[in-house]
Amino acid sequence: MSITSAMFSGVSGLLANAEGINVIGNNLANVNTVGFKYNRMLFADMMYVDAGNGSQLGRGTQIQKIDTVMGQGAFESTEVVTDLAIQGEGFFALGMPNTTVASAEIPPNSAYYTRAGTFRIGPAEGTNLPLITPLGYKVLDENAKPIFIPATLGTGTFQKITSIENNGIISILYADPTGLPTTAYYAGPGVVNTDISAAKRVGYATVNNPPALSKEGGNLFKSTIASGTPSITKANGNNSKIFSNSLEQSNVDMAAQFVKMILTQRAYSANSKTITTADEMTQEVLNLKR
Repeated sequence: MSITSAMFSGVSGLLANAEGINVIGNNLANVNTVGFKYNRMLFADMMYVDAGNGSQLGRGTQIQKIDTVMGQGAFESTEVVTDLAIQGEGFFALGMPNTTVASAEIPPNSAYYTRAGTFRIGPAEGTNLPLITPLGYKVLDENAKPIFIPATLGTGTFQKITSIENNGIISILYADPTGLPTTAYYAGPGVVNTDISAAKRVGYATVNNPPALSKEGGNLFKSTIASGTPSITKANGNNSKIFSNSLEQSNVDMAAQFVKMILTQRAYSANSKTITTADEMTQEVLNLKR
């Protein structure tokens, strides 16, 4: 077989391991990104050729797949009630920033999904206070409708969200001009009710194949054919819970990523050595005619 074949094998190793460093670098860059799920690169050997006598000769390596690892990240306690974290394999469901209080149910394939629960009460839209992400995406409830909290309740005005339960029920405090407080519960877009039995909850989305979700940037995922159509329901407060005053941190393990970085760098160097060695052998062949 030609010596130059070893060069092409070495080049395939250089290309694959260079992309491997890109993956590791992206993971480390997002070590402080709330709700981030790290990627890992899987390699596969390339086609083989017949070397005679039942033997085969390899032709290098290639990228097989870049996986998203959806393991749970650690929780960080915060002082913000609307900072939410999910325990379990679910996601928060989001509508586009232009989603209004009058919007119909958002189709699951059109919604965005996230594990980053850095939610806030956004600027008023009419009489409509939306629960939004830092990028303005609207948080959806159990019916896949945007969560809008009324600015007023009778003569009372909105004061604050006092709590969000493990099952996603939102408690809201209103106060009248004399300061008399009233507690109400979110009951649908632009609706609150003092009867907790009428409460609607923060949406909890489940996905058949979470690693197949498409990463869209901004801590957002979208469904794909491979992931399946998500189901937007509610947390049950048992094996699926929503935690207020909490944020899920990145699941990147820095120590593990540094080990992979060292191995990938060494593999890159080894493949470059293959190329230089094959080049030296080729030069020896050329020197035979002298």
